[in-house]
Amino acid sequence: MTTVGFEKVTRRYPGGDRPAVDALHLDIADGEFLVLVGPSGCGKSTSLRMLAGLEDVDDGVIRIGGRDVTHLPPKDRDIAMVFQNYALYPHMSVGDNMGFALKIAGAGKTEIRRRVQEAAKILDLEPYLERKPKALSGGQRQRVAMGRAIVREPQVFLMDEPLSNLDAKLRVQTRTQIAALQRRLAVTTVYVTHDQVEAMTMGDRVAVLKDGLLQQCAAPRTLYAEPANVFVASFIGSPTMNLQEVPIGGGVARIGGAAIPLSRRVLAAAADEGSEKLVLGFRPEALEPVGAGEHGLSMTVTMVEELGSEAYAYGDLNGHEGAPAAIIARVDPRTPPAKGERVTLRIRPGGEYFFSAKSGQRLPTE
Repeated sequence: MTTVGFEKVTRRYPGGDRPAVDALHLDIADGEFLVLVGPSGCGKSTSLRMLAGLEDVDDGVIRIGGRDVTHLPPKDRDIAMVFQNYALYPHMSVGDNMGFALKIAGAGKTEIRRRVQEAAKILDLEPYLERKPKALSGGQRQRVAMGRAIVREPQVFLMDEPLSNLDAKLRVQTRTQIAALQRRLAVTTVYVTHDQVEAMTMGDRVAVLKDGLLQQCAAPRTLYAEPANVFVASFIGSPTMNLQEVPIGGGVARIGGAAIPLSRRVLAAAADEGSEKLVLGFRPEALEPVGAGEHGLSMTVTMVEELGSEAYAYGDLNGHEGAPAAIIARVDPRTPPAKGERVTLRIRPGGEYFFSAKSGQRLPTE
């Protein structure tokens, strides 16, 4: 069994005002596909590089298969890494590129040929084994880089934004292939990306990082439905969750002239913090139109994004006190509102999220 463990792992760069990775504690199961996601500078690539042995660990322990590898060189960790830039040798054929690491390790020609053929079959690269990398498309080159990792038969695959150089259509196609391949091989995999859609569609679990700190690690559906804090709520989901700091009083939160009832637990949590405000969140799909004369959130549409099977209206709340409140609503793609039109919406029961205005943590609703 090949598990991976980060035990309070910290990395500090000289001159930095905070750790690049701060006490990361994470357990990755045997055969799991775990995705590290977050904005630029959040520490996800540094975490991967520490696991690979390419970065020093200042505090904490890293384990692979239960073995402490914190200070072992990369060659002794039994990992294979797939980089963003393919890193293929231009003068070698595809087959030679895939088998090069085995050749350096002293494997026999027959063994190298067998493993390369097996990997090429899995990746549909058999017709290209004699070609040079320059004769391949970007997607094919990335598959060669994957093949080079597969032939080594490592305990762990590490992938650092391997799709970022591909165009949008090819990214979608290749991420599906990588996810299917990982499930077929059942090799423990740690994958880094800044694209939350990529993370949500590929990972068994997704770890969200910000400023070197782990915000939440859970299955994609859990991250979407039960975000731990304002950052996770805003980062996971496309379009993003609507978030607005609102005043509370009389047992309700007020936004755009509408009153949102609050549970006793939310009111108690806000009272414990001594706060008269909280952050109200709701997904675009949690909004629905109301009939004429009914109360709700009145929005003036500033833009409509039509995507075929879906449509989203962007606009500003009318009658909202304080800073302008911009919201996004999913609307009927067959009859979307026009730019400049005023529409009245309400939040479906149970579609509200409440977060602390001070800590950003999600408040209990029941």
